[in-house]
Amino acid sequence: MSDEEEESEPAVSLGEKTPVEGAPLARVTSRLTWPKEASEVDRLEGESVVRTPEGPLELSDVIAEIDETYFQRRQEFESHARDVIGTGPVQTADE
Repeated sequence: MSDEEEESEPAVSLGEKTPVEGAPLARVTSRLTWPKEASEVDRLEGESVVRTPEGPLELSDVIAEIDETYFQRRQEFESHARDVIGTGPVQTADE
């Protein structure tokens, strides 16, 4: 195999691209600095759509279901958010 062929083919087959609506929760929360109040998270990222097992959901809807008002760390917020949205496989987007 020539060098050109090696570069053009991926080392691992990635499969077909399946669209998924929304962004991963960790991607959205990584854009913020912590500690942060829930209202500030909502103001800055509330319109962001996150992936959930039940389908895409605006982060502001998730925040409304969380009883805490202040989060010391990103992981603390994500834990509370996952209690609301659940964990598991996410639905693929309908084309």
